[in-house]
Amino acid sequence: MGRPSEPAQAGSILRGEEDARQASFLELFFDLVLVFALTGVVSRMVPDLLSDNVRLHWLSLVYTIVLALPLLWLWTTTAYITSRFDSRNRWIQLLVLLSAFGLLIMSASLPYEFEARGAAFAVVYVLLHVGRPLLLRPLLREQKDVRALYDRAAIWAGVSGVIWLAGAAMHGNHRVVLWLIAIAVDLVAARFRWPIPGIRRPPISAWAMVSSRHLPERYQQLLLIALGETVLSIGLTYANHPATLATTTALVTTFLSSVLMWRIYFYRAGQVLAEAVEMASNRAVAGRIVGAAHVLMVLGITAVATGSDIVLAHPRGASEPAWLVVILGGPVLFLLGRSRLEWVVFNRLALRRLVGIATLILLGPPLLSGPPLLAAIAVAVVLLGVAVADARRAAGRPPEAPSPSV
Repeated sequence: MGRPSEPAQAGSILRGEEDARQASFLELFFDLVLVFALTGVVSRMVPDLLSDNVRLHWLSLVYTIVLALPLLWLWTTTAYITSRFDSRNRWIQLLVLLSAFGLLIMSASLPYEFEARGAAFAVVYVLLHVGRPLLLRPLLREQKDVRALYDRAAIWAGVSGVIWLAGAAMHGNHRVVLWLIAIAVDLVAARFRWPIPGIRRPPISAWAMVSSRHLPERYQQLLLIALGETVLSIGLTYANHPATLATTTALVTTFLSSVLMWRIYFYRAGQVLAEAVEMASNRAVAGRIVGAAHVLMVLGITAVATGSDIVLAHPRGASEPAWLVVILGGPVLFLLGRSRLEWVVFNRLALRRLVGIATLILLGPPLLSGPPLLAAIAVAVVLLGVAVADARRAAGRPPEAPSPSV
């Protein structure tokens, strides 16, 4: 990966813009744990969707949000730490390793989320989000604005932590509702820079504090992790079922959809994402939108992985409504996030992606009478259409330069 340069300020834990922009080996190690976490979410949801309990089918969609968002938020906040602070500092390395271990414990709790043992999910999450800012505080004596932002984050983590732990004390749907509220509090508070009544907000945002290239590249890696998890899930499910013509067709179709999502993401906004954020007149706004777009895309890719497992397990027979919501809804979420990214990078909404979204939604009712494999083929055809439209637009033209909308 090349030898990293020295920090911008000797003795400082802050990362300088001239520091290495590539992910450190420690960050890549943390990413490996996220692969396990996303695989756990898919494995947790598929049995519910394949059960005979129709009510559980729909509840499992809510469960996906409750389980995936905290894991992604933990990854995001850890990426912020490694993008702002020098990952060679032993305290930062300790924080990342603690975060990786916490993510591992949360992932191992996924099969028991809404039972007694699942309380570890919330306890570890709260400890990390309250504890990490407090551990960073003594290291930030000379960076008062940065320290103030982390102080506010710790206070709000304590507020949402009460809700998380209250949910951990309950079971079943009561826990689900409280955890939904808790993750909403976390995300909304972060969106508004953790406001504290009567106290002036620091003049910087979390995004303004990070390297303009390092964090966008970390989001690119997040997309690759999610796509890799999808391929892993497809392969494992296929290996556990008879290799019939239907399952083999499902394997080819679902793998093709994963490849097409990779192509659609990286051409071309994904390729020039870091450059676009660096060029933006308001990096804080650009970074916030980029982060939200990637989380939306990863949720979509996670749904695609879940839908792929369903198609491989039941390629024939009638489709359940909840199955179609997952199979078609995953690509819809992905294209929505990708459209948002296009707006930030190129200041436009691509009509071809909006057409793809509308087509997938309109295909829902007629596909109810067909098998899941037919829905998977329809998804692959729509994604192929979007990818071909991208290629046709770019044919014969020089690579497009970013023109940020903010």
